[in-house]
Amino acid sequence: MAHLVSASLLSANFSHLGEDIQLLNNSEVDWFHLDIMDGHFVPNFSYGFPVVKAISKESKKPLDVHLMMYHPENYIKRFAEYNIGYLSIHFEAVPHLHRLIQSIKENGMKAGVALNPHTPIALLEDIIADCDLVCIMSVNPGFGGQKFIYNTYQKVIKLRRLILEKEAHALIEIDGGVNLSTGKLLFEAGADVLVAGSFIFDAEDPCSTIHQLKVI
Repeated sequence: MAHLVSASLLSANFSHLGEDIQLLNNSEVDWFHLDIMDGHFVPNFSYGFPVVKAISKESKKPLDVHLMMYHPENYIKRFAEYNIGYLSIHFEAVPHLHRLIQSIKENGMKAGVALNPHTPIALLEDIIADCDLVCIMSVNPGFGGQKFIYNTYQKVIKLRRLILEKEAHALIEIDGGVNLSTGKLLFEAGADVLVAGSFIFDAEDPCSTIHQLKVI
């Protein structure tokens, strides 16, 4: 499978959000990455359902939704109303992970599990076969523009090994600090999907930057 790029709209210009969405629609980006923050699981807020609804109407690409929040079970059915390709919940935020993964799938979406930088890959051993995607946080969740945590490379290698051992099919997604240098090494380590925000939207030519991420 060719590697994928998911553009994080957290770094978009919200005063011209429609223009940025159309720019991405006309680019080689594969997914729109939406970070939903509750101000409790992470020390920040992002956007709620009205913005998600507006993005889903304008987007020509699947939405890759990352819930940085406690009690995601309260919102799964609501997210299912939109053009959601993948819905990811945090391992650290829920006590009944298997139940919520099944609920996401029952509501017509693919289920992802996100891991904070300190969370070991080994904790996914008993759930990896049920996951459609694992999102490894390569920065501390909650804010864009952070520096990449280099231990992420080893986590990708361990996760790829676990997926092969369990004959699972989860995609490996990396979120945070992605650029051409880290992206190349992440793909070599076994990643499938790169999430990029400020690296895309702060670029002089975002479409060219997306292309470069696709072909590294």
